[in-house]
Amino acid sequence: MHSEVRSALTRRLGDRVRFDAPIGPLTTYRVGGSASAFVTVESIDECVDVAAVCSDLDVATLVIGRGSNMLVSDEGFDGLMLQLGDFASFVELPHPDDSTPIVRAGAATSLPVLARRTAGAGWRGLEWAVGVPGSVGGAVRMNAGGHGSDMAASLVDARVIDLSSGVARTWTRDELGLRFRGSDLDDCFLVTEVRLRVEKGDAAEAQRVIDDIVKWRRENQPGGQNAGSVFVNPIPGVLSAGELIDRAGLRGFRIGTAEVSVKHANFIQADEGGRAADVVAVMRHVHERVLTESGHDLRSEVRLVGFA
Repeated sequence: MHSEVRSALTRRLGDRVRFDAPIGPLTTYRVGGSASAFVTVESIDECVDVAAVCSDLDVATLVIGRGSNMLVSDEGFDGLMLQLGDFASFVELPHPDDSTPIVRAGAATSLPVLARRTAGAGWRGLEWAVGVPGSVGGAVRMNAGGHGSDMAASLVDARVIDLSSGVARTWTRDELGLRFRGSDLDDCFLVTEVRLRVEKGDAAEAQRVIDDIVKWRRENQPGGQNAGSVFVNPIPGVLSAGELIDRAGLRGFRIGTAEVSVKHANFIQADEGGRAADVVAVMRHVHERVLTESGHDLRSEVRLVGFA
């Protein structure tokens, strides 16, 4: 980022902007470089203001939530990284007597927090979210899901800011174009809050479901530095990416500081102090081997930031 642009950002955004801010540590991979500029916004008005500034200065803008599906290159991101502050971290539960119960949640809210808050109050339908270590906003963008459900199953609508124009409006579920691990939202759009439909149920039963999901994850998925499932299942419910990677004999395959997990073949682990370039090299090798041996062209769930 040129010094003139940095000076202009400082004039327009003041002490809200930080330069050369490490963003790799903000991701669950915990590898990668820095953003040329970084801003945490604390209100909708600030979101709109920052969007207008970046548009005026022609600065690339990217939103980071909890970084659970993002891999930042070792060279970093040459633009402004935007993160929602505490104002967008909330869960508003419906009245116990509401016949059409709706949950409001801020986009910065952790999905496990959303699952536990709703289940604890006896609202059913979002228990699956306890197993996804991302944010509500990111979950809308990629239609996150697991354990038989996803965001599309509950989402009513989402409040979205167009970062290219600063215009905010509500998008219905149909307008969002939700599909398996994807949507029509691109980097120009920032989700700020959502409304989700839930059902009244038994809090104890909801907690049992959550406990079962947490137990399953601990037994079947690795901890450590990863971004969860790397590749989208080519035939959901029938053929998984992990199965294809296993068939190719790649469990435990390593390049430098990254390897295919020995516990779950669709996870790629990064070593502490590792390199993002090694993670991408493993991803590419896995993709090429699976394509060659099975004909399946695996699609990545991981957002690659700052790579060619």
